[in-house]
Parts: sequence; C-alpha cells; structure tokens
Amino acid sequence: MGELDPQLTYSINREGSFQLAKIAKQAGVPRFVFSGSCSVYGKGEKLDLCENDALNPMTAYAESKIDSETLISGLADDVFSPVYMRNATAFGFSKMLRVDLVVNNLLASALSYNEIRIMSDGTPWRPLIHCRDIARAAIAFAEAPRDNIHDRAINVGSNSSNYQVRDVGDEVQRLIPSADIVYSGENGPDPRDYRVRFDLLQQQIPTFQLQYDLRSGGEELFHRMRDRGFSAADFESDRFVRLRHLRKNLRRLTSPAREVA
Repeated sequence: MGELDPQLTYSINREGSFQLAKIAKQAGVPRFVFSGSCSVYGKGEKLDLCENDALNPMTAYAESKIDSETLISGLADDVFSPVYMRNATAFGFSKMLRVDLVVNNLLASALSYNEIRIMSDGTPWRPLIHCRDIARAAIAFAEAPRDNIHDRAINVGSNSSNYQVRDVGDEVQRLIPSADIVYSGENGPDPRDYRVRFDLLQQQIPTFQLQYDLRSGGEELFHRMRDRGFSAADFESDRFVRLRHLRKNLRRLTSPAREVA
C-alpha cells in the first residue's frame, strides 16, 4: 500500500510521526508509545529474529517505521520516554474490518469464492497477532516501568504465533472444509519472510500475555463475517481493502470536477 505513493508514505508515517512526538514532548507527555511493525525485518537473513538482528525493509512502509524509530529516539531524555512497538502482522475482527491482511484475506477469499487463494508458494513466515492484543499491548507499554522499556524497540507477539502462509491456509480450510486451497503464484515468490522471537517482551513486561492465537482469533473472525453475510461483492469492493480505498480517494481528489469546483 505504501508503494502507491512512497513520498506520501514517508510524509505521513515518518515526518508525521516525528512531528507528533515533538509536540508530545513539548506538551510534557512523559511516555510516547510508537506503533511500528515486524515488517522492518523484511527478508530475514535468518529465522527467529530478535530486536538486535539486522533490519532488511522491503517496502516504503517498513523503511518509514525504521526511520521513525531513529528520529524519535533522538528526543529521548530524562523527561521524555519513547518506546517502539514492533507489532506482528495484525488479524482479526474489528469494526474497521480489513481483508488485505493475510489471515483476514484468506478467510474472506474462502467465504467469497469457496477457494483459499494463496498468491505465493505459501512458504514465507509471518508472526501474527490479533488486533485487540495490539491494543492491549499499547496500554501495557504505556503503563510499564520506565526502566523496562525506555527508548527500546520491542517485538510484540508470541513465539508460538509464527506461521507460514500455508499454515494459515490450512487453518482456514479447517473452518471451511469445502474450500479448496489454490496456490495461484500470481505474485511470484514473496520476498518478505520473517520468523520473529518475542522473548524481550516477556522479559520486560512479564504480565502481558496474548489473549488470542490463530485458532481462537480465526474462529471469531469466521463467525462474525459469516453471520454478517460477507460475500464476493464485499471482497471485491473498496470498503474493506485499504489500497482500493486510497486509490478511490486519490481519484476523487484529482478529478477534473473537483478542480473546476
């Protein structure tokens, strides 16, 4: 999604985040929780990546998150304590449902077409985390003792929640047995491939535990989407896919009718 307009991505995700941090510091905010991403590891040089391992971003989005960590770190001092959440890949049901995330996407595909359409060969690794657990983690980071988290990047997820994309497909098929798994290969080999360790999170905030795993979160998502009659029309619309929604808004902003108005 960030590649649609990389400069816009940097402007919002990097400059915007840094500006917000500066304003927060000026306002006397003592704790600044930055929501980052495990996508900063990109194509990992090895498996089981931890916070000290090399970063290998593959997208403008991931690069913007790395740059933001670096810029915001420059503001850290005795009165301003930032911390950087490197979140695993989000999934799960929410009021702002998205179907362009791997778990949500494969389940939406199964509900829409009775096919679980995997666009790669299914081998890349992804750490997963339910969107509600990300929200709970943000609260835990805001309340954690300063010495435990000050100016640190911390992976947010669970060691038991690393999956290959084909594992996600298998779980979706468990929920919808009639759906066939189809490896379309239309995207070719996925260069993003990272399995991540979350030991530091447990060391620094030991009271925090995930409430969802792929099975429980997937079951909830399946029942909520099925009960609402999610269909191919929904899957193909711009309502639940952020990239399509952005493209629609950009077309609206640049339309001749708007320029005349």
